[in-house]
Amino acid sequence: MISHAGKKDFRSEVFIGNSPEILNILNIINKVADEDATILITGESGTGKEIVAKEVHKKSRRRTEPLITVNCGAIPFELLESELFGHERGAFTGAHRERIGRFELADNGTIFLDEIGDVRPEIQVKLLRVLQKHSFERIGSTQTITVNIRIIAATNKNLDHSIAEGKFREDLFYRLSVIPIKMPPLRDRKSDIPLLVNHFLEKFQAIRKTKEKEFSNEALDVLIQYDWPGNIRELENLIERLSVLVDKRVFDVSDLPENFLQKKQEGFEKSAARLKKDI
Repeated sequence: MISHAGKKDFRSEVFIGNSPEILNILNIINKVADEDATILITGESGTGKEIVAKEVHKKSRRRTEPLITVNCGAIPFELLESELFGHERGAFTGAHRERIGRFELADNGTIFLDEIGDVRPEIQVKLLRVLQKHSFERIGSTQTITVNIRIIAATNKNLDHSIAEGKFREDLFYRLSVIPIKMPPLRDRKSDIPLLVNHFLEKFQAIRKTKEKEFSNEALDVLIQYDWPGNIRELENLIERLSVLVDKRVFDVSDLPENFLQKKQEGFEKSAARLKKDI
């Protein structure tokens, strides 16, 4: 069995794992943290792109200044421009007061533009200018505001495809991806799964103030073999669910959701087919 009390080898307060993929990303972060070069983080949902942005900021000389996060995909198009650049009172219907945008709030610090691939071309033009000149105007103003910021962006979209479809500006892409970082999906770093399991068991034990829990060897093997389409977020959610709903100290295969058991059965069938073929 593997217990949450196992030896930790996290190599970082934030990153959990010692796979070559994660160690390479940590090496890149250490090299670029104190530079102001723009970073573009790509990867599937749930792989930890925001964690990379936070780690870069924490290790940079801007660490005492704000890290402002904007989820561009969660803000309606009509509001995103005002959210990013701010507006003057009376700039449009409903603008009853002056608003300071996120770029101003991030002055001297870092701004993290999450889901940058969802930004529409009309706003991409203004983002390009900020990247080139670090300046912009609030909506309804002619006064140019200059900021000293580091820009980090992230997306789960394939921007090459978006460029080919005319949905994303190629010049903006090159400005953003001075330092590209690609986050691997969890299925490509399976050796880190036991460490992640331990971490989340420990986390929810501390939150819920419960006794230590663990997975049986067989259950842990099922977790390692699973493909994790939702990546680390899916793993964390699973362990939280089991911590709440299962009273046993040791989680077994029978405690796992049905889709995990189905994958386990498919694995057995493939192994049996290979064995039969060899015979």
